[in-house]
Parts: sequence; C-alpha cells; structure tokens
Amino acid sequence: MIGLVDGNNFFVSCERVFNPKLIGKPVAVLSNNDGCCVSRSNEFKALGIAMGTPYFQLREREYPKGELIFLSSNFELYGDMSRRMISVLREMAIEVEQYSIDEAFIYPPSNADLEKYGCEVRETVLKWVGLPCGVGFAQTKTLAKIANHIAKKLSSGVFVLDQDSTKILSDLSAGEVWGVGRRLTLKLKAEKIFTAKDLRDADDETLRRIGGITLLRTAQELRGISSYEERDYDEDPESITCSRTFGEQITDKDSLMESIAVFTAQAAVKLRRHSMLASGCNVYAQLAIPGAAGRGGFLERTVVFPRPTDATNEMHAAIRPIAESLFINGSRYRKSGITFFGLEKEGRAYQSDLFSMEKHEASKSYAAIDKLNRSFGAKKVFSASEGIGPLKWQMKRDKISKRATTDWRELMTVK
Repeated sequence: MIGLVDGNNFFVSCERVFNPKLIGKPVAVLSNNDGCCVSRSNEFKALGIAMGTPYFQLREREYPKGELIFLSSNFELYGDMSRRMISVLREMAIEVEQYSIDEAFIYPPSNADLEKYGCEVRETVLKWVGLPCGVGFAQTKTLAKIANHIAKKLSSGVFVLDQDSTKILSDLSAGEVWGVGRRLTLKLKAEKIFTAKDLRDADDETLRRIGGITLLRTAQELRGISSYEERDYDEDPESITCSRTFGEQITDKDSLMESIAVFTAQAAVKLRRHSMLASGCNVYAQLAIPGAAGRGGFLERTVVFPRPTDATNEMHAAIRPIAESLFINGSRYRKSGITFFGLEKEGRAYQSDLFSMEKHEASKSYAAIDKLNRSFGAKKVFSASEGIGPLKWQMKRDKISKRATTDWRELMTVK
C-alpha cells in the first residue's frame, strides 16, 4: 500500500502556525505580484469564492471594511515549513517521495495498521510542525490521491481505500482523477467515459487512442496495478530555469541587467546544490506588449561559457555583454529569466583552453558563499551586478507576513 500525505490549505496553514489570530477566519494567500487567490481557508471556500479569483475583484471585501483577509505569498516560509514536514515523514516512513511543496507519497512499515498509522503520522506532523494534513492509503499512487481527497473530508483525516473501490470510483467524475485535464475530459466524454469507474473499465485500445500510454497508465492505476515508476525528486536536473514577472514594469537597461544577474545567481545556487556545471544558458526578456518582438514579446539570446562552470562571477562576465542586446530603448519589460543547459557533473573531464594557466577553483569559494547565505540570510554575500538596495522590479508582495523561520531579523518575539 502507498500513502499520500497532503497539507490542508497549505499556504494558509503555514501562516496560521505563526499567526493564530487567522484561525477560523476567511483567509486567502495571493499569487505572484498579489494577483489572484492560490490558497484558501475552508472559511474562505465556504463563501463560494473560487480558486484563482483576482484580488482586485475582492478588494472591497477586504478586512477591516469587509470580512476577507489576504496575504502575499511568503515562499521562504512555505518552503521551510515543507522541509520540516518532509523531515518528520522521513522519520516515520520506510521511504518518502516528495511530489510537491505540500504533498508526499509515503511507504508505511510492513504489517502496519494503516488507519492507526495514518492517525499517528497526522498527529505527529500537527504536533511537531503545526500543519494539519490528510492521509490516504491505497494500492497505487492514483488511488492514493483519491483516498487522500476523501480523508480530508473526514474528522479523522485518514482514509484507507478498500481493494474493491468500485463504489467510490462510480461517484467520482473522470475529470477529477489525477492527471486527467480539462481537454482530456472532453475527449473522454465524447467516448461516453464519464466517471473514474468508466475510465478504469474502458478497453486499452480506446484509451491509447484518446490519451496515449499516459492515459492507459492512469487506467491501470485505477485497476490497482502500479504503473508509475518511483521518481527521485532530488535527482539531477537536465536544465535549470529561474525567471519571474516583475512587480513593476521596467524601462531602463540597468534594472533589466540587474534582474538577469539576480536570476543567474539564483539558478547558479541550484546548480551547485546538485554539484553540477553548466555549459551555457539561454537568457530572455519579455516586453510588456505581446508580439512586439518575436513570439509572445520574447527576446532571447544564447550564451556559451568558455568552459563548463558553476561560478556566478564567470557566468555574469559571459552573460552581460550579450544580454545587453536584449534592451530596446523606449520599451517596457515585464519579465526576464535564464535557463542553464548542457549540465554535467562536477569533476567530469572537459576540453580546456590549451593556453590558459587558470585552475577552476570556483566550487570551493562559492560553496563557502552559499553556506554564509544559508546561515545568515539570502544575499548577505552577493555580486554588485545584482543591485544594491531595494529593486523596483522585484515581485510585489505588499501583504507579506514575517519570514519567521528563515530570517534572523523577522523571528517571532514573545511578550
């Protein structure tokens, strides 16, 4: 049996751990640049406000004039709380596969009483981390997703799906099955496949024709046949991307270059975390007017590094001269980003410059810099090209709470 542990209204729950006054109130966490609702408390959902509702449509109902409470996305806090939850699960399960920031598949001890074990997992996460969660057990990952969905509606927060799941699948629409999107749902309806049971019982040839091998694997999972291979979510990536929509559109070259330098540095940290080197990168910027230049208003450049590297300063030196050509005087920019390609493990042999006397020692120095920034807070040590002081293009987060677990300056105080 496989279990799925999923944090309830995860972003909101993280906020409530450090601000108990939010408990019982209709609270929503907003997306990047305070755009729309991406996490809602049960009280917020009860008001009939849909996921993804833009903030500007609800502004008039915001506290103190109204009953709604809104918070900006505090990704630093959510990421740290996620790591804490996963560390607890790793102490209690034989194996843990983290699926997303708030979800993880767990493999329970053999011969465990799953109902009792699930309650223990849920109670321990709540006690040690402060996060409520649902725990569902089933034969496959897809069925575990369904079990978890049911668990969240129960007072115990735990549900074990029987081997004969026909009744439950009959009451579940095919569109609610993990991996079945809106377009695929329309195709299934055209073939008179309306419920998860219909999807489970459909013949293989029909499923292949509608959605290929992926849909067939989903049906196999509903039949109780495990068809998804175990995935190592910490495995080395084939590429690394870092980008963001600006909180405020920018019109000057310095701000554009600062944003690219910041994203380069952030992506380089991810690269070093995997002990990898990058051979080059694609750097891009998006104009505020779609279609003004290229598809979707995107301008792109490719940079090949003189040698595979993980050194942020070497990357900056190679990227800046080429990235400057992305700037068009008089244009407004809404986004920029970078993608590293040609990734390879550090220490692998490569063709060096015959006439260069330099040795590649960047990993050691940047390992020290990364350690300092982890210990004392982000950007305690950084390149001047990333900008000094407040950056006007940074993501808009006017309602952000304290980063109580990752910033010394914002620790909780006891009065």
